[in-house]
Amino acid sequence: MYRHIAGQLQAAQYENEMIQLEEDKKKIKISTGNLPISAFHMIKESIYEFIVIKKREDWFRNILTERFFYKDPSEQEQILEIIYAVMDGHREELASFVNGPDEKTYVFEAVDEFFKENISFSFDSFVVFRLKTYLDKLRHYVEIAIDEYKLEQEYQMFVQTLRDFLADRTPKKEIIHLILDEETIFHDQDFREIKRSELIKEIDRKLLGNHPIYVDSVTIAPLLSIAPMDIYLYTNQPEQPLVRTIRNIFEERVKLNPLEAFCKNKQLPNEKVQ
Repeated sequence: MYRHIAGQLQAAQYENEMIQLEEDKKKIKISTGNLPISAFHMIKESIYEFIVIKKREDWFRNILTERFFYKDPSEQEQILEIIYAVMDGHREELASFVNGPDEKTYVFEAVDEFFKENISFSFDSFVVFRLKTYLDKLRHYVEIAIDEYKLEQEYQMFVQTLRDFLADRTPKKEIIHLILDEETIFHDQDFREIKRSELIKEIDRKLLGNHPIYVDSVTIAPLLSIAPMDIYLYTNQPEQPLVRTIRNIFEERVKLNPLEAFCKNKQLPNEKVQ
């Protein structure tokens, strides 16, 4: 890391007396008085790149191991995937938990504070004395990712429990047409609407009473109780959580369609329904 910073500065033709590398002591001595602003920016970028490429994941793993006792590499990988997804902005539902300055801002501010006078730069002391706020930020990312990881594990157990329940069911209907819009509407294979009172009668009470998990009594419980061979699911929000859960439980039984396909399919013979 020290050779990287010194090499970049010296490659930019800053005088050697301004930058002295003591690699055996893991230090860089920098005379900051005559150093151009562009050099400071280069130093910041070099330190930030070194942290992101070489150190950040080691710190994440150390936090997982030492603070939260997640020592299994497979578990660590799954949690790290969540962390990076959050940091890259791919988990919008978690964005409100990680607001505030980005990590580059933390590192640059720490470098600014460190470079107030001629310095003998030691990365280890920089981490200990200047990166505390940044490391706290990393711990916060880890905490959020662990909470999400636990929720996902619980969700997978929930889905598997319901798959097991479904595997033992004899189908009561071959086909269900299910509309998920402002309200949930069931239709049988002849596109006859199944009233709520009929659905309630279909629900297997063992499903609600014997499983120590919450099962949606409006949609999931009727579907599991009827256990149709094919579910034609009509929605314009295919990414909503309920759709995801139905597809995860019933897997290949689910045929996903946009809402407008319902009227089209209703006009077709059953054997041609998409």
